[in-house]
Amino acid sequence: MSKITACVDGRDLSLAEGSGIATYGRNLLTTLSSLGIETQVLYGPQSPVSRESLINEIALVGPASNGGHPTALKRRVRIARARFGLPAWPVRREHVIWPRDGAVPPQAGMFWASQDLYRTGYRSFVKTGQLTEVKFKPSADIPRPDVCHWTSTMPFHGKGAVNIYTLHDLIPLLLPHLSLSDKTQYLRTCRAIAAKADHIVVGSESAKTDIMAILGVEPERITNTYHAIELPRGHMDRPDAEVARELEGAFGLEWKGYFLHYGTIEPRKNLGRTIEAYLASGVDTPLVIAGGDGWLFQPEVALLNQVQEGDGSASKRILKLKYLPAGVLASLVRGAKALLFPSLYEGFGLPVLEAMTMGTAVLTSTAGSLPEVAGDAAVLVDPYDVDALRAGIVALDQDDDLRTALVERGKLQAAAFSPAAYQARVKGLYEKLGLV
Repeated sequence: MSKITACVDGRDLSLAEGSGIATYGRNLLTTLSSLGIETQVLYGPQSPVSRESLINEIALVGPASNGGHPTALKRRVRIARARFGLPAWPVRREHVIWPRDGAVPPQAGMFWASQDLYRTGYRSFVKTGQLTEVKFKPSADIPRPDVCHWTSTMPFHGKGAVNIYTLHDLIPLLLPHLSLSDKTQYLRTCRAIAAKADHIVVGSESAKTDIMAILGVEPERITNTYHAIELPRGHMDRPDAEVARELEGAFGLEWKGYFLHYGTIEPRKNLGRTIEAYLASGVDTPLVIAGGDGWLFQPEVALLNQVQEGDGSASKRILKLKYLPAGVLASLVRGAKALLFPSLYEGFGLPVLEAMTMGTAVLTSTAGSLPEVAGDAAVLVDPYDVDALRAGIVALDQDDDLRTALVERGKLQAAAFSPAAYQARVKGLYEKLGLV
């Protein structure tokens, strides 16, 4: 393949606790690199940036300096300038020692820095309704990108590049009661992207159908690449017994002796009904909940809080954990009897694929893209039907043959979303666009 340069936004890649979009961005960078494409990442640090690469590298890695907390006047000036485009300066990774925890630094050969880019661009869009143009200032050894690949719904456009946007879903429009976002601005952003994008990428046929129906995008301008996952390096090489000792030592959990629900706690993940169904099931198998509190989380944990305030046996059977390192979370997924993930809607549903890949049975929902991802390798239930959830939990708890069958089918289903399969789909996309 001919050498081209692709720049991926680094908005979520810079988050300390990661996100599903950060996982997608890392996988995309790895895949592009494997295809022989030069990769870059565009960051928007709060600290000032300059023409000097070392200063910019420090801004990417270190906490914001005093200049990273601008006055109201400076913010207004930045927003006013954004309508004419914002500069991005090249950054070489040379002298600064980057953190090695999590997935930092991402797999990229070059970086760009534009001070407070993402917040400024969003605020500018609210005022103007226009995508902020990013003006890359190349150096002798860092060329401007041929492609800008935006990994979520964001109001930016790379000047002089082919602009590809990944729209994971339209959930704020389909289920507006489940988020706190400004739906009017979100719709404006989606429409502006639909009008300006050279191409749109989705992770499921479900998402593609929604985008065609709501935004009126022609099917030939949308490509479904699905997704892939990247497990912590070497994790699947660890023997089961070693992972079992980790789980027993860290959490007092038995290998394949607990149910698991993980992800940010917010209404779409359906934790409230999952807890209700679990309690109604009467099973003795513990339930582990792993995830930080998100938006509108209070109703989702109201029943759990009441149970844990009491002294009944149920309070001892539910373990709630917050953010966990990727390796520890992978051990929890691998050691679970089953994953409970009856989400109300997903553009893809990475936890389902992660569990199937790691040999764990899955219960998930009939909504959105989840049936596409799960195929016949999961217990599928109506996510609003608590009794159906209860019955599914009981079946997974008591039927060893069912779990064994789901694990075997899950491995076959997960192969359709392997890194190699994802690489082939991304390669096909770039070929279709005439980039390689």
